[in-house]
Amino acid sequence: MTANVMLEVENLRVAYGGIQAVKGISFKVVEGELVSLIGANGAGKTTTLKAVTGIQPIAAGDIKFLGKSIAGQGAWNLVKQGLVMVPEGRGTFTRMTITENLLMGAHVRKDNEIQADIDKVFTTFPRLKERAAQLAGTMSGGEQQMLAMGRALMARPKVLLLDEPSMGLSPIMVDKIFEVIEAIHKQGTTVLLVEQNASRALGIANRGYVMESGEVTMDGPADVLLNDPKVRAAYLGE
Repeated sequence: MTANVMLEVENLRVAYGGIQAVKGISFKVVEGELVSLIGANGAGKTTTLKAVTGIQPIAAGDIKFLGKSIAGQGAWNLVKQGLVMVPEGRGTFTRMTITENLLMGAHVRKDNEIQADIDKVFTTFPRLKERAAQLAGTMSGGEQQMLAMGRALMARPKVLLLDEPSMGLSPIMVDKIFEVIEAIHKQGTTVLLVEQNASRALGIANRGYVMESGEVTMDGPADVLLNDPKVRAAYLGE
């Protein structure tokens, strides 16, 4: 039985004016996988996610979700289809409560199971339940990252895109965030994780892609990349 390709990027190019930020990259994410896209700051990882989710126009190439081209579609429509991103910087609604933020994550839904899913988020993130009526803007960076992830889960994503979820967090909070990402994946959500922390990202992934200066320079099983001398020298300080 052929594996179901959920997300496929083909020869993607993205430019800011005359500057080529993404230079013809290709990658895919298969149903049930956790795929990590790693690279240094400025490699083009966030630009790639913005292009995939319709936030940044593409210059060339194609993006397919569930076998159909989604190039040029807006983020709103993609969320309804099940392609959901937790952006770099979290993007919580700071003047809204935790519960209100979670409800915003379900704004594309019309079913009667929204409260049940809020309860599931609170089970995954007990700290959010404790502070359900607190304004998001008064929370720590790590707590806001939890909230951003919980909000994304409220949309019931078929593919969850995570952009630098560990950025700026304490080591203890980084541990918690990666534990949750791994748990979300094990519960059946397909995940594309963009992350500078190569060791942690590859440590929980099935496969990985290495991005440098707008190009994919290496790819393969995550454990193979994690033990590759070039990767270890470039990203693990060895």
